[in-house]
Amino acid sequence: MSHAADRLKGAIRHQPSAICLFALLLLAGCRQDMHDQPKYKPLKSSPFFDDGRASRPLVPDTVARGHLDDDDALHTGKSGADFVATFPLPITREVLDRGQERYDIYCSPCHDRLGNGEGMIVRRGYRRPPSLHIDRLRATAPGYVFDVISRGFGAMPDYTSQIPVTDRWAIVAYIRALQLSQHAALSDVPPAERATLAQSHD
Repeated sequence: MSHAADRLKGAIRHQPSAICLFALLLLAGCRQDMHDQPKYKPLKSSPFFDDGRASRPLVPDTVARGHLDDDDALHTGKSGADFVATFPLPITREVLDRGQERYDIYCSPCHDRLGNGEGMIVRRGYRRPPSLHIDRLRATAPGYVFDVISRGFGAMPDYTSQIPVTDRWAIVAYIRALQLSQHAALSDVPPAERATLAQSHD
């Protein structure tokens, strides 16, 4: 009677360990099955499809979540085949401040902070861009500048992946402010600010 009781106590004492061990073996088995399941890795070849590619092309007209991009003027800088001549979003002081910040980060290394095309990497041998103050660039449409930032031009790379759409337009607005700063007339200054401007020249 005493021996049977000891065996029973031992079984009860070791039961939690046995249950844990069984659970671990079960989980390891499940993970192993999922780990080894048939699958294709990105850009691998496959004899299953006629084109030999495991990665399948997108279904035509597929739109990624959050990227409907149905405003052509905003996302391309164009209306039909023409560059838009007006900004597709309101230009506020906050937008200009944002544009200045983004311009200083992404554009000034080549164009310098005043837009003269004498940025730091140009001084070290990179191809010099045209001044943003030449007549041709002052007269061009905002949509053209947006397109150049988005798609690149000449030695300038595109910045679509680095700069969001609204920030690209903010940079365009700031470039317009830079251009105006070098060619503004007194009539461009609000009447309330003209006295302050005159005092700064005394």
